[in-house]
Amino acid sequence: MKDGFIRCGCAVPDLKVADCEYNAGQIINAVKEAAANDCSLLTLPELCITGYTCGDLFLSKTLIEGAEKALLHILEETKDLEMIFIVGLPLSHAGKLYNCAAVCLKGKVYGFVPKRNIPNYSEFYEARHFTPWDSSSRPVSIIRFHTVMGEMVFSSYDDPDLVFGVEICEDLWVPSSPSEELAENGALIICNPSASDEVIGKKEYRRKLVEMQSAKLVCGYVYTDCGFGESTQDMIFSGHSLICENGTRLCESKPFTSGIIYGDIDLEKLSGERRRMNTYPRGAMNTYTQASEDNFVDVRMFSLKTPDLKLCRHFAPMPFVPADRNDLAARCEEILTMQATGLATRLRHIHGKTAVIGLSGGLDSTLALIVTVHAFDMLRLDRKGIIAVTMPCFGTTKRTKSNALTLAEAYGATIREIDISASVRQHFKDIGQSEDVHDVSYENGQARERTQVIMDIANMTGGIVIGTGDLSELALGWATYNGDHMSMYGVNCSIPKTLVRHLVSYEAERVSGELSAVLKDILDTPVSPELLPPAEDGTISQKTEDIVGPYELHDFFLYYMVRCGFSPKKIFRIARIAFEGAYPDEVILKWLKIFVRRFFAQQFKRSCLPDGPKVGSVTLSPRGDWRMPSDASSALWLKELEGIKAE
Repeated sequence: MKDGFIRCGCAVPDLKVADCEYNAGQIINAVKEAAANDCSLLTLPELCITGYTCGDLFLSKTLIEGAEKALLHILEETKDLEMIFIVGLPLSHAGKLYNCAAVCLKGKVYGFVPKRNIPNYSEFYEARHFTPWDSSSRPVSIIRFHTVMGEMVFSSYDDPDLVFGVEICEDLWVPSSPSEELAENGALIICNPSASDEVIGKKEYRRKLVEMQSAKLVCGYVYTDCGFGESTQDMIFSGHSLICENGTRLCESKPFTSGIIYGDIDLEKLSGERRRMNTYPRGAMNTYTQASEDNFVDVRMFSLKTPDLKLCRHFAPMPFVPADRNDLAARCEEILTMQATGLATRLRHIHGKTAVIGLSGGLDSTLALIVTVHAFDMLRLDRKGIIAVTMPCFGTTKRTKSNALTLAEAYGATIREIDISASVRQHFKDIGQSEDVHDVSYENGQARERTQVIMDIANMTGGIVIGTGDLSELALGWATYNGDHMSMYGVNCSIPKTLVRHLVSYEAERVSGELSAVLKDILDTPVSPELLPPAEDGTISQKTEDIVGPYELHDFFLYYMVRCGFSPKKIFRIARIAFEGAYPDEVILKWLKIFVRRFFAQQFKRSCLPDGPKVGSVTLSPRGDWRMPSDASSALWLKELEGIKAE
């Protein structure tokens, strides 16, 4: 199983009620089709061998025996397939009839999982025919199939993460689902063969239920509903099937259609997330595991060769940014409010009279000003208490300086223009730095002078300096230590550069006139620290992304390395999918290597960050989510990357 990905499927065959032979043929066709598409775990609907709507025919010995014969036929026809599949049928044992899911592989039933919760309300009357499984019972032997029936998890000899469990339809809808115990005992995937009829509004509820269960249990959830061919005497079935992963919907069938849908579930990601959550319940994988005081979960082992997949799942190139425009607008409003609330709380606590911002005319300082304006409005403070300081020097262009002044004026902030050229030249003279040598001292001398200026203005006015640096710069170490690296409160500390742009764009759309125009021009300005002299035509000569690489790539690398803990090789694999057509493989690999080198080398800058609000699930604050030694070696990560050849 390469990189932890396993292809799961939901198959909704076209069935005939009580025609077990016909249904077996349809099931065999679906199983073979799924195997041909590299599926490793396929779930079919509840009672699909007989059909769910057989009614009192379930009491017929002919139907019960016909279902078992059909299962044997299915096993014989699929014995050469390297794929697990789950089919539903009625199973008789000790004078009782159970609604079961048969877990099948290579011509063998590895276990029958009986339904625990039997609905007998509204349109459902399963208790008329089926006995609910007693969760306190140990598994029982089903000798004629050389297997057992009971609650169990299925675990692979070949991969410790390939562990799954089964619950059936109503089991999901009750307050305490069997899947909770199965997940506690190691199941990373829950399969649910279901027969959920369709009524108005139920599809949306079902979708939310499956998504939330997968999120709550930190698992993949494969939900297969029965569809066309079931009796429509009293109910309609749409075949609404879903595959979800930790709250994210990987794929969903179109209602009232038959066929198969596939989803590539990332078991490595799920396993890593569970390890990260120290509150996740710890189960013991023993032959008879006691999940709670009276509930027993058996473990059934199997061997399965899973194929290397050409992944069919989508990876958003900007994982920090919602793809849907409506979601994006709502997210931007929420983030700005969170940032502003954090700053407003700090200002009120310290009785701050002013907020001082070094305004460059670039994206980050623009967002910091926007947040500060919102914070002042929350506190009903005069915006004149916002002191926007523009500090032109050797690299400042007319465009950025003009935009900074226009922006501050449009927001009603106090503007201070302080040319630091003379101060920096004196500093260069003091330390013996030639102005003609454009090295790191030349650049950082300007950055540190700017920080000194705004720090002192904050002291003079009884205020604090608002930090402008963003999460992407922190990841790359693209900040001058004790320069723009330092402030009294960093409002952008957990905002990646790709999201900064959308937040400023959101603000530009919700305001009007000159303010909107200047925000849009700032969005069109290349990202630059402006520490080197402009080009001959007066435009920016120092473009950040030409030096450290595209921020959209680095934000992608950051998310999957820090949030998901993926290996460099896996990050490269999914980056190729996410950025197909945008960047050649060799370009992605080049910048990934640079990201890893810089991320490890620049940790010391992150170990002493000023306060700032956590906004998203990724932050590099030493007091928040990220604790890393500053002298950690990147050798293992870079060695793995050196073994990759771009195609």
